[in-house]
Amino acid sequence: MSLNRSEKAVIIEEVSTKLETAQAVIIAEYRGLDVASATELRKTARESGVYLRVLKNTLVRRAIDGTPFAELSSQLTGPLMYAISEDPVAAAKVLSGFAKTNDSVVVKGGSLPDSLLTTDGVKALSTMPSREELLAKLLGTMQAPITQFVRTLNEVPTKFVRGLAAVRDQKEAA
Repeated sequence: MSLNRSEKAVIIEEVSTKLETAQAVIIAEYRGLDVASATELRKTARESGVYLRVLKNTLVRRAIDGTPFAELSSQLTGPLMYAISEDPVAAAKVLSGFAKTNDSVVVKGGSLPDSLLTTDGVKALSTMPSREELLAKLLGTMQAPITQFVRTLNEVPTKFVRGLAAVRDQKEAA
């Protein structure tokens, strides 16, 4: 059943709203995807904070027109599934990970703001650590010198106490 003009406008507005805060749009072809697999993919996407939808390419072309993702319009052919996320890595991880286990989903490409990604670019993006992982590594790196400094400061009184204990044990033995 086709959509009327107002329903199309609602979809375009919804996608445009998602694109305002998006950092990545990844597209994948989904020929032959069964309902159970699609449900599993949607659940994984929802848990990762990825907006995942099957949309008409003409509606997406209208939604991305005038946005930093406008270059993507050249890749919009065939039955496509769109993954839009605020984390640049999340959408690529979800679709690439699912495509490894399911042959009916093929990643076609994507876009970061003002740059187009090929299939290889999406695969490279999916192997990068997520924002949370990078922040955790940064925090660990920032804490390491402070932790080492505290250990060094703590070592001076510890050695003094060990020395006193050794002198005490020596006097008790004598």
